[in-house]
Amino acid sequence: MCRMRILVVSDLHYRLPHYDWLVTASEQVDAVAIVGDLADVVSAVPHEMQTVVLAKYLGLLADRTTVLAASGNHDLDGPGSHGEQVAGWLRRPVHGSLHVDGASVDIGDTRFTVCPWWDGPVTREEVSAQLAAAAVDRPARWVWLYHAPPAGTPLCDDGRRTFPDEELASWIAEHQPDIVLCGHIHQAPWIAGGTWHARLGRTRVFNAGKQIGKVPAHITLDTDAMTAAWFGVFESETISLA
Repeated sequence: MCRMRILVVSDLHYRLPHYDWLVTASEQVDAVAIVGDLADVVSAVPHEMQTVVLAKYLGLLADRTTVLAASGNHDLDGPGSHGEQVAGWLRRPVHGSLHVDGASVDIGDTRFTVCPWWDGPVTREEVSAQLAAAAVDRPARWVWLYHAPPAGTPLCDDGRRTFPDEELASWIAEHQPDIVLCGHIHQAPWIAGGTWHARLGRTRVFNAGKQIGKVPAHITLDTDAMTAAWFGVFESETISLA
């Protein structure tokens, strides 16, 4: 199998020092996966200005490595042709190394499928169709980017309540990808009994979480060493993927 080092982050929420760190760190990996909530709807900076800045950061990253960027709920900027909310700004890639909502791309022996945040039945069915199409002739390894964590895992628990994505759990059961990268629930790794990794059947699911600090919480997947290394700002952990 082709060796890859994949740097995974989510929920950066327009924290520009974290994007600056990511640009530097991207030079040491084969791919960067940003799993939703690039922007922040509660920021004092207007959303339309945020997306201009974020598009420039995505370009800087794509100049250095392969970039995969999936939308989250904070990234939606208006209705699509069907009337449901989409991250329209993130559907306009400006770089050949940048793969965004709706894309599936093969890099070596790994297929990456970048799922958008869906807002209703139409966009939900678009994701379902995207996954079904990407399942055809899948290579040795299949990785999904999908912002919300699946039901049936502790990754959707914030310590007060759970936010289970039943549809994602169903799609995982149907297609059995190797890895699903998520975010959305910032507190999942740090609550009592919490974690940054889980399994659903044969599928490994990851959520790095979000925490304060100069460096964002992140995960580095190494497909040669078969490890996943989590940096949680105040703690870290490495697990085997074998």
